[in-house]
Amino acid sequence: MKKHVIIVAGGKGLRMGGDIPKQFLPVCGKPVLMRTLEAFHTYDNSIHLILVLPISQQDYWKKLCREYHFDLPHSIANGGETRFHSVKNGLALVEGDGVVGVHDGVRPFVSQNVISRCYEDALTLKAVIPVIGVVETVRHLTESGSETVPRDQYKLVQTPQVFEVELLRQAYQQPYTDLFTDDASVVEALGEKVHLVEGNRENIKLTTPFDLKLAELLCSI
Repeated sequence: MKKHVIIVAGGKGLRMGGDIPKQFLPVCGKPVLMRTLEAFHTYDNSIHLILVLPISQQDYWKKLCREYHFDLPHSIANGGETRFHSVKNGLALVEGDGVVGVHDGVRPFVSQNVISRCYEDALTLKAVIPVIGVVETVRHLTESGSETVPRDQYKLVQTPQVFEVELLRQAYQQPYTDLFTDDASVVEALGEKVHLVEGNRENIKLTTPFDLKLAELLCSI
C-alpha cells in the first residue's frame, strides 16, 4: 500500500529565543527539518513526503534547500490557522488509499524501528501512535492542592501517528474543536480505537535551547 507522511512544521521558535523558526535551526551542520525528512526517506525511499509550512516561510525553506543541496522530492502544503488546519491542508495532497503518518517537523530523532512499527501496524490496526512511559513522579492538581497519581497509568505521546488514509480523511471532515490536541484525538472523536506502540526516548520535540544542546549530542552519537 502507498505510504505518505505529513510533516508539520509551523513553529515560530519563540521559546528558542531567536528569530529563526526552530525547524530551520542547524543541528550538527544541517537544518532540523532536513534531518526529519531524511528519517522517513531512509525508512522507505518511495514514501510520499508532504511538508506543511506557513506561506511566509516557504521561500526561506527553498533557499535553504539550495544552500544545502537538499534534493529529496517532497510536496509543500500551506500551514493553517491551527495544527488541525495544517494537517488538513497536508491531507488534501494525499491521493488514493494507503497509510499516512503525521509527524512533528522538529522531531528529527525518531528511530527507524518506531517508524516501521507504526506503519506496519497501521496496515491492520488503522490507527497507531508511539508512546513512552513516564519516568518521573506525576502529581494531579486538585481544588484543594495536588495529589500523586500512579505514573504507570500514563504515557507520553510522540509522533509519527499513523492511520489508514480513508480513516484520517473522515476524521478531518469534522468541525474543529480545541479538544483536538493531536491527530489521535481527532480520530477518537469518530469513535475509532487508537492503538499504542512503543516509541523511542530519543524522539524528543525540539522546543527550548536545552533541547538543541541535547540534539547536538544525539546526532553525534
